[in-house]
Amino acid sequence: MDFVTNEKLTIVGAAGMIGSNMAQTALMMRLTPNICLYDPYGPALEGVAEELYHCAFEGANITWTTDIREALTDAAYVVSSGGAARKAGMTREDLLKGNAQIAEQFGKDIRSYCPDVKHVVVVFNPADITGLITLIYAGLKPSQVSTLAALDSTRLRSELAKYFKISPDEIRNCGGHGEQMAVFASTTLVAGRPLSELIGKEMPEGDWADLQQRVIQGGKHIIDLRGRSSFQSPAYISISMIAAAMGGKPFTYPAGVFVHNDEFKHILMAMETVITKEGVSYKNVQGTAGERQKLTESYEHLCKLRDEVIAMGILPPVGEWGRLNSHLK
Repeated sequence: MDFVTNEKLTIVGAAGMIGSNMAQTALMMRLTPNICLYDPYGPALEGVAEELYHCAFEGANITWTTDIREALTDAAYVVSSGGAARKAGMTREDLLKGNAQIAEQFGKDIRSYCPDVKHVVVVFNPADITGLITLIYAGLKPSQVSTLAALDSTRLRSELAKYFKISPDEIRNCGGHGEQMAVFASTTLVAGRPLSELIGKEMPEGDWADLQQRVIQGGKHIIDLRGRSSFQSPAYISISMIAAAMGGKPFTYPAGVFVHNDEFKHILMAMETVITKEGVSYKNVQGTAGERQKLTESYEHLCKLRDEVIAMGILPPVGEWGRLNSHLK
């Protein structure tokens, strides 16, 4: 069985549950035989590598290293879940600053060790901000960096399917846009019918409000049920994104993408996107006035986070981004 490509894929944060599942998923999907696992925590990383060796994947060349230069050198594709988790006593600002600093170094390392990388997927939170920082410091084109943003959409798909007692495959175009999940009910189709036509009729308004909360709290629900945060779904979706960038099946769920147009400027945010071998691209969202207002609110929230990172000194002022990345002039 052939691989999609023979080019090197590097998994950053491979010692963690998401990263290790990314590696296994990529091998099971036969994306590339050349997979490099990177994590600064050597013992757990070696354990992941040993587990993968024991899977006996045919034709696989699995390497692992705690040296970021070795990990990124000659990498054509990179997926990173390498951020820090929020720990007891940490504020939101602590987490934001810590992961922003990790993203800054990650971007600089890409620029130094794999400037010819074709696509980078950033997973660690807040992904739209860490992805933006990575893009700026890596010096890549906006089409070369995307962030994980599809889980709200896949969770919405699941909840709608359960509510209407139909196959999830009958739920179409259920995009959740922006960090605060602006749901475009007018374009979401339930068995061929716009969701907006069902709300208030076949789905009472109260049920719709409750369903949205279940989607928003989907990650917390996993923790309540399993005693740990999600790792299977983010791993699979992230690898599906990089698979599309390699030339596999296009990825059509929302992804975080750098946006600079008449409406949204100097931001990386979840949009209606497609990832192909040409990279990630987005189209301007069509929706009702109320839906567009929700997306604007999400954009404004992300701008505040971006400006916090600028105030921390991790990012320069917006007007100076072009000095670090000529593609953002």
